[in-house]
Amino acid sequence: MTGVESPVYEPGHGLLKGRTAVITAAAGAGIGGATARRFLEEGARVLISDAHARRLKEHEAELGREFPGAVTAVPCDVTDEAQVRALFDAAVEEHGRLDVVVNNAGLGGTSSLADMTDEQWTRVLDVTLNGTFRCTRAALRLMRDARAGVIVNNASVVGWRAQAGQAHYAAAKAGVMALTRCAALEAAEYGVRVNAVSPSLAMHPHLVKVTSAELLEELTAREAFGRYAEPWEVANVIVFLASGYSSYMTGEVVAVSSQHA
Repeated sequence: MTGVESPVYEPGHGLLKGRTAVITAAAGAGIGGATARRFLEEGARVLISDAHARRLKEHEAELGREFPGAVTAVPCDVTDEAQVRALFDAAVEEHGRLDVVVNNAGLGGTSSLADMTDEQWTRVLDVTLNGTFRCTRAALRLMRDARAGVIVNNASVVGWRAQAGQAHYAAAKAGVMALTRCAALEAAEYGVRVNAVSPSLAMHPHLVKVTSAELLEELTAREAFGRYAEPWEVANVIVFLASGYSSYMTGEVVAVSSQHA
């Protein structure tokens, strides 16, 4: 299959002007970092978070030069409830409100189920599913009082389809999808929307380091466009779900990939 060239990067249109957002796992060149940049370009004030404090500060400085006064960094390990609470407290203290939360933190890995250790299973589930739960819970406690807000979770196509060596990650991402749907029903009475994106292969330097060339080639070949997604293409869909353009959408898992099943 011949790959299709990436589309032109669209400029911001003020879709999130005046909004305050928290984005987890936003220190790098992946979906979280791209989402932080897109939110800033759309006029939001952004609190970026990550467990990697050094990279987080570097990304804060980089974004701060382009968007002075609009970005703040708070380190947070989403497996630690105290740190999660401190993250959301900081958002309110810094900006006085919380409008959008993007739960991007996740951890992968490859292991056959027969050889997988309890530690491998538990670690992936704790970051990817439990971390999303902790941050969603913290966000809802604030948003239900404000009676407004949007939560966008990062799932994955492996939550729908099987992939060898990914039982722990697939289980976690399927859990994120189910959590999204249940949270949406509970949050609706407060005017809060909860949706998720489900990407497949969004290429960035770290992914190249931890994924074999064979697997990357296989996943790319499965895509209808014959190419991987740019992280900012996933971020564009997150912007849509965070904006008023998706005001009647909740409990949805939106595929950013042709690999729905």
